[in-house]
Amino acid sequence: MASRKLTCLSCGQVNRVPEERLGAGPKCGTCGAGLISGKAVEIDLATLQKAARNDDLPLVVDFWAPWCGPCRMMAPEFAKAADSLAGQVRMVKLNTEENPQAGALYNIRGIPTMAAFAGGRERKRQSGAMPAAGIVDWVKGAV
Repeated sequence: MASRKLTCLSCGQVNRVPEERLGAGPKCGTCGAGLISGKAVEIDLATLQKAARNDDLPLVVDFWAPWCGPCRMMAPEFAKAADSLAGQVRMVKLNTEENPQAGALYNIRGIPTMAAFAGGRERKRQSGAMPAAGIVDWVKGAV
């Protein structure tokens, strides 16, 4: 029986989920939080690093900050894209103001910036605000 590794975005625990259960709302074995949802989840740098390194399901990160106008404009679009991509990828948001070391670590030059991670490494990157349909197309071309 094949399984997929998914990092819990709430507690950081790596879980193994049988492939046939991916669509059945799997939960973290440690904290009980849902592992796959149609929502963009706010995470911290440590969780991002662990998930980007370990997860078998692609991870799309929106690097943003609360003072950034384009970031605030893109937030509802990113949420719509997360809903339409539920089960295919996990969509997360990382506040670069609360996690300033993320900018240097991931070489973020401007925000909003999206980065797609799959197979333990970054696959694609895009800077600038986009509508939901553009985000969905970009994600499908990235992973």
